[in-house]
Amino acid sequence: MRRAGLGEGTAGGNYGYANSGYSVYEEENEKLTESLRSKVTAIKSLSIEIGTEVKQQNKILSEMDNDFDSTSGFLGATVGRLKTLSRGSQTKLLCYMMLFSLFVFFVIYWIIKLR
Repeated sequence: MRRAGLGEGTAGGNYGYANSGYSVYEEENEKLTESLRSKVTAIKSLSIEIGTEVKQQNKILSEMDNDFDSTSGFLGATVGRLKTLSRGSQTKLLCYMMLFSLFVFFVIYWIIKLR
């Protein structure tokens, strides 16, 4: 009888070890699943932030494009006026003004370079 008791205890003991081994793997899987879940959540929030940043940058680029278009129109109108002035009798005055502007530019450049 004693052997039967030992055999039953052994069978029950093996079954207990099998369950405990299974639970260790199950706990490890749960920890890994939770770790993976947190990483996926972090990646999701990061991708949402990237999408928001891209939208803001696109908006800024669109505004810059509009500003450049208006500036190029303004510059084109100014060049047209300069051409009209150069065709008139004030050509010498315009040339003197441009030479004076270049002279002032080079003087300022020279002063800045000496510092």
